[in-house]
Amino acid sequence: MSELSFEQMLEDSVKTIRNGEIVQGTVIDVKEDEIILNIGYKADGIITKNEYSNDASVVLSNTVHVGDTMEAKVLKVNDGEGQVILTYKRLAAEKGNKRLEEAFENQEVLKAAVTQVLDGGLCVSVEETRVFIPASLVSDTYEKDLSKYENQEIEFVITEFNPRRRRIIGNRKQLLLAEKAEKQKELMERIHVGDTVTGVVKNVTDFGAFIDLGGADGLLHISEMSWGRVENPKKVFTVGEEIKVLIKDINGDKIALSLKFPEENPWLTAAEKFAVGNIVTGKIARMTDFGAFVELAPGIDALLHVSQISREHVAKPADVLSIGQEIEAKVVDFNGEDKKISLSMKALEAVAPAEEEYVEE
Repeated sequence: MSELSFEQMLEDSVKTIRNGEIVQGTVIDVKEDEIILNIGYKADGIITKNEYSNDASVVLSNTVHVGDTMEAKVLKVNDGEGQVILTYKRLAAEKGNKRLEEAFENQEVLKAAVTQVLDGGLCVSVEETRVFIPASLVSDTYEKDLSKYENQEIEFVITEFNPRRRRIIGNRKQLLLAEKAEKQKELMERIHVGDTVTGVVKNVTDFGAFIDLGGADGLLHISEMSWGRVENPKKVFTVGEEIKVLIKDINGDKIALSLKFPEENPWLTAAEKFAVGNIVTGKIARMTDFGAFVELAPGIDALLHVSQISREHVAKPADVLSIGQEIEAKVVDFNGEDKKISLSMKALEAVAPAEEEYVEE
């Protein structure tokens, strides 16, 4: 056997590789800027730091170790110095694209960490492939500051897949809306008018408060916040506060709430407390030209007619009374069915001597 034929046989015994081929090798050395692989070829394979990851801050020795097995793609069989140039990140990106394409077609829910927060949205990485989630698709509510998502793992679906244009769009909002719809359905099946439920104050406005019931929000109108009078809901409730509320009405997906629990209705004991002839105290709540309304208890107002304010002539209640003033009066009429009570301050005034003489005659 000739020396030439022996060399030829040796050459033939070593596998051949081509540009674009995927090879597997064992790490035999890790340097600061490159990884060296034994790929079973006559020359070792080299993966530069730039071809390992797009992350410039990555430290190769922290992520790759001698003895590790890796797959890579051949960029150049011979770089001019007899070395095989490989890429790890491009192969990972191709695998990532394929993974994302399957997820896009199957509407699979993916989970990944946020790698970058931008003014217009979030970036996540799936197997070395970048996915962009626009700010409008991050949440089901408007969020001005997205910084809280940095390095956080989030779930999303792929709603647009176009790797040629490097446009792969993720959508988290879709999942949140679906979850909310499911919770709302479960809540609506569970609650009924008259139920007492626990909720959390989500938002407070001048006209009421929105209560999160765990699947849907209910409106607690200012008129339903108390049997008494509430002037400013923001002074009564705070966001995040947990409260028990009564389901007053359900109309489609709208839920009306109340804190006027029937067993606490002040009119249940009003007949005894405010019977005709009883002397009561109360505060002037509001006034009209014909009289003043006196709050005897939260939810119970009585009318003090202008003619019953004093034995002396009073043209208008505002001439002698003021809002918030506490007065003492006598109950002269009680109508529990219509929830009406009439008072008289005049009845408590002492009768003048001249009047007493006139009565005796």
